[in-house]
Amino acid sequence: MAISELQMGLVGAGGAVVIGIFAFNKWQERKHRKQIEQANPTVQEPVLSELPTGAGAERVEPVISAEQARTAVPSAQSVKDASARRVPPLLPPEVDERADWVIRIESIEPLVAARLWQAATQQCGDIAKPVRWFGFSDAANRWEPVNAHSAGTYHWVCAALQLVDRRGPAGEGDLAHLSDSLQHMCDLFMAIPSLPARNEAVARAVELDRFCAGVDIQIGVNVVARSQPFAGTKLRGLAEAAGLELLGDGCFHARDELGNSQFVLGNLEPVLFAAEEMRGLSTQGVTLTLDVPRVADGVRVFERMMGFAQQLAEALNGAVVDDNRNPFGEKAVGLIRAQIEQFQGQMAECDIAPGSPLAQRLFS
Repeated sequence: MAISELQMGLVGAGGAVVIGIFAFNKWQERKHRKQIEQANPTVQEPVLSELPTGAGAERVEPVISAEQARTAVPSAQSVKDASARRVPPLLPPEVDERADWVIRIESIEPLVAARLWQAATQQCGDIAKPVRWFGFSDAANRWEPVNAHSAGTYHWVCAALQLVDRRGPAGEGDLAHLSDSLQHMCDLFMAIPSLPARNEAVARAVELDRFCAGVDIQIGVNVVARSQPFAGTKLRGLAEAAGLELLGDGCFHARDELGNSQFVLGNLEPVLFAAEEMRGLSTQGVTLTLDVPRVADGVRVFERMMGFAQQLAEALNGAVVDDNRNPFGEKAVGLIRAQIEQFQGQMAECDIAPGSPLAQRLFS
């Protein structure tokens, strides 16, 4: 059947309408996409890149850049400081837990020695027993005594209260006072104290004081004038010739190579020796004293002291006597030698060496 011109026109018009509708839809789609991109400039179309596949493809691992590596690794100093704060060092060699109540103090921020000493003096200066302070130097890897002249900084600090001296043992009040003072100091510095049990320390102090009292002896020898009093100038000359030195306590001291006193020469009369007054001084006698626990070789020091006493007696026309004015004979000298050996042996058995720094502190 032949298609008329009218039918051909209708078919053409229908096709044009369909094409127009399709074009209109595409235009509307592009318009909406542009509006979305203008409202959100950061939004982008997802892009898919071709990934290598197959047996020959290489695996790509994640890599940390050099800058990231530098920020992730801590410095050697920070590691050292952190380690110093985490691991407490051993006690200072000058400290002995048998005779000291030891308190460790840890500080996150380094404590300046000058501020520490100032606070310690203000808070703990009136405690009856000696208190020593030490700071651990991270740089030198050792403990340093802290005093008015110290200039370091410390993460670890140690306070040591001496439990016994010749005045007796430390009591509960001494330990409580130090504990409260240290707690106040640590609050100021934002530090952490490690406080040992006080009752155990008090009991240890009582026991140690009892032992010290049992071995604490002093040997005294007098040289007295027979007729004329001793002239100060001659007495001073003899003392200095024998190696004795006049110190600020008003006595001449015979000292060892470490500077520790072995025996002392004092005035028998109640007047101290003074360098500027020796020229016009005269006395009826002098006393030589040996502090047995404070010397390493008591018998040898005693013999040296007795020899010097005899020299003084011969040079000054005097006599060597005891406190009752009885002459010293060989029997008395032998008994004293035996006493010295006995007491110093007892000290050694308790691991307190006569003349050691510990003995010097306990018998002070």
